[in-house]
Amino acid sequence: MPTKRTAQVFSIEGKATGQATLPQVFETPLRPDVIKRAVLSIQSHRLQPQGRDPMAGKRTSAESRGTGMALARVPREKGGGGKAKFAPGVVGGRQAHPPRAETKIVKEIPKKEKRLALQSAIAATGSKETVASRGHEVEGVLEIPLIVEDAVSELTKTKEVEAALINLGLLTDVCRVRDSRGIRAGKGKHRGRKMKQAKGPLIVVAENKGLVEAANNLPGVDIVAVNALNAELLAPGTHPGRLTLWTNGAIEQLDKLYGEGVTA
Repeated sequence: MPTKRTAQVFSIEGKATGQATLPQVFETPLRPDVIKRAVLSIQSHRLQPQGRDPMAGKRTSAESRGTGMALARVPREKGGGGKAKFAPGVVGGRQAHPPRAETKIVKEIPKKEKRLALQSAIAATGSKETVASRGHEVEGVLEIPLIVEDAVSELTKTKEVEAALINLGLLTDVCRVRDSRGIRAGKGKHRGRKMKQAKGPLIVVAENKGLVEAANNLPGVDIVAVNALNAELLAPGTHPGRLTLWTNGAIEQLDKLYGEGVTA
């Protein structure tokens, strides 16, 4: 029987207070292809369906006059100067390739594949090489996976959260996110997404007791309950290995929620 991995449990002051046995889900093989499919599926559910009236631009009696008239062969109204109608590229004409309301824009994946993606994304947070390759600052982090006592979820002030992140070696990654903030290139800046920035640490708690409000102003930091995890939170942009802080209570719930990892 394979030996289970263990990890240190730290206090919010950064001192080791004990050990925790990592759930079997941390042994799941890395599957970036499955994780990418799951993340794109989640993102597709946020798209708003749109379409055009099939008759838009076609409510006219215009007909082409054919050749030999020294005129373009676009359909023209009968009488009234013969304005061009109906064709794409003319005033009031139809759109050449309009979006159709019946197009399926939501990407569905099987439940088992979705579960495998989540398990693989969880396991990726326990690999220092994977986390570092994603661009996170991991040199000062005490240990990966990083497990902290449940007291961190009871912090209610931003300065208390910052102090805890300093003690645990995570504030360097938050500073990296702050420095990455800039104006987006292209037309996206006119469409409600002017600024863009990197993703910072993810804090997974067993139960929110005020930490979400306390860490709201820390750039790039996300807090989520362990029962609300998804592949996009663990692998933003489809890239697995997000720097993650787990509370001890969240680690204890992983086995109950997600079962054993896939080892083959």
